[in-house]
Amino acid sequence: MIKYMPTILKFTLILLASSLAGVLISKVLKLPSILGYLFVGLLIGPNALGLVPDNQTVKDLAEFGVVFLMFSIGLEFNLKKLKSMKSIVFGFGASQVLLTMFLTIPVGYFLRFVIPLPMPWHVLFALGGAIAMSSTALVVKILSEKNEIESPHGRNAIGVLLFQDLVVILLLILIPSLGKNSGDIFFALSMTALKVAIALILIFFIGQKIFSTWFGLIARFKSQELFMLNVLLISLGLSAVTSVVGLSLALGAFMAGMLISETPYRYQVEESIASFRDILLGLFFISIGMLVNIPQVLSNFHLVIFLLVGALFLKFSVIALLAKRFGSSPGEAIRTGLCLTQAGEFGFVLINQIDSLDWIDPSLSQSVIAAMLLSMMIAPIVIQFNGKIALRFSQNEWLNQSLKITQIASQGAKKEKHIIICGFGITGQYIAKFLEEEGVNYIALDSDPERVKEASTAGLSVVYGVSQSANHLNAASISRASAVVITFQDMNEIIRVIHQIQILNPKIPVIVRATDESEIDKLHNAGATQVIPEKTEGGLMMAANVLSLSGVPISKVLRRVTQARENRYGKLRGYFPSTEDEDDESSIRLHSIQLKRGDKGIGCSSSIISHSGAVLQTLRRKNHQVGVVFRKLDLTEDQILEEQDILIILGNPESLERAERALI
Repeated sequence: MIKYMPTILKFTLILLASSLAGVLISKVLKLPSILGYLFVGLLIGPNALGLVPDNQTVKDLAEFGVVFLMFSIGLEFNLKKLKSMKSIVFGFGASQVLLTMFLTIPVGYFLRFVIPLPMPWHVLFALGGAIAMSSTALVVKILSEKNEIESPHGRNAIGVLLFQDLVVILLLILIPSLGKNSGDIFFALSMTALKVAIALILIFFIGQKIFSTWFGLIARFKSQELFMLNVLLISLGLSAVTSVVGLSLALGAFMAGMLISETPYRYQVEESIASFRDILLGLFFISIGMLVNIPQVLSNFHLVIFLLVGALFLKFSVIALLAKRFGSSPGEAIRTGLCLTQAGEFGFVLINQIDSLDWIDPSLSQSVIAAMLLSMMIAPIVIQFNGKIALRFSQNEWLNQSLKITQIASQGAKKEKHIIICGFGITGQYIAKFLEEEGVNYIALDSDPERVKEASTAGLSVVYGVSQSANHLNAASISRASAVVITFQDMNEIIRVIHQIQILNPKIPVIVRATDESEIDKLHNAGATQVIPEKTEGGLMMAANVLSLSGVPISKVLRRVTQARENRYGKLRGYFPSTEDEDDESSIRLHSIQLKRGDKGIGCSSSIISHSGAVLQTLRRKNHQVGVVFRKLDLTEDQILEEQDILIILGNPESLERAERALI
């Protein structure tokens, strides 16, 4: 039956079925999905089972995966984030990429004495760019699972990866120009720089206002379908524009992402394209796996192993030495090097481009791809055990880790019924000052070495520690503490810390901060005892001051504030949105409905609102004795609704819509 199917449908079904199998296998083995996609491509490609031929359509579809990956990176491009990590990103990261690329040239010339594969300098330089890349997907995933993102080696790795993500755009533009003579290279690069400059000016100085207004207009229709079509049009449209003027599709997608990142709709866009991007990116990795010619690789297996070992040694040496140069301890430098030695997604993108230019012999291309694949397959094990490996090679690392825990323990041993403050930013410092003034003991954990050094020098009870680490929390005597306060804002990091605390001391009260009331339930469900929503608390404080200035007795003001907090901000939760507000499906909103003659809700019990998932917060009814004046009623579970009643309902957009359908 399959032979009677249209070719494109047959290939699509094979790709989907094999992708599903590959991802399932990788999940069962607890490996990154990328490895599953690569293995599937290796298996079904024209050089193995031959289920899918070396088809241009497959390659074109796969290129869209790269487009959406670059679009996502553009969305994440944050000038504030770059500024806070500028020494790591533009110092360490830039040095790593450039040094790896330049060192590849002499190594490549040495390789010619071992294997007769002559290559000019520009080809070796381009290969160096591919080798310099590391896998953002692998590193971030595994470090997040190990709670090491905020550790010194984690911050180093993230900074270097961030620069790699940025520099790949330049490399995609630069590489095609390298094969020309010096005059042509200068002209080509000058023209490219001019095109990029014009594109940036058009997009960011002219396009930003237009796109922000346009997204606002689209968002008002509250249609996910329309919103998604708009995102696809913009990302692919700008990719097409840059392609037409002689730049890469990826550059246009990156610029589109940067443009949208400056609008209020960034997170909604990111969520909308996530699954779409992951599927297309998976197709890209399948196409990379399909490139591998197994017989050719086996016949040159000695070259594959030579390239694998050589690339791992070169990258590890460069990264570890640079990490040490930029202030890391020997152990941290080793751990940073181990985390970044593998090949990366963009390495395959660059190899694809080099292949398309016919610069290298197919046997070498196959060997390089095979070596990169092998490096990614062993990477999860290397990253997972980076600490244990570093301990074997660096006595300083053992001493360093022991010293950190000892420093925390020495502080914690003196404490009993103390407060553990996770994060010593502005909020943490305010809390510490109040505790100190009242004579309450505390110990603060912070992962910023400079802040810890300055604060501890000032005599404050602050030590270097990672809040997600069970060892560090135990060293801080969490078993004897009276409460834990989590002061940072990253929701995922907060939940990880709460999870660790639940394991170590499930009875201890945990107080956390939240941006607004939409995060309250999620954090309570995770195990937080008390959640302080900043926006709601700020509004509450302003209201208290207004009441006090209006002549309301301070005792009554304090009572009202206390009641609001004890009720978990119940009657303060939600707000009436404006047309400019982001359409977040999880946010809690207020919505008012007035019942008119003929509406379904008239004569019904108010309990029909709770069936929709929303909550009736206020019911106002017309006082017929005083004309058009409405009075607020005391709520009961079976309040019978009447014509002209005004109902104020609390819920997310979906539950409010259900309630409205039940009432009107």
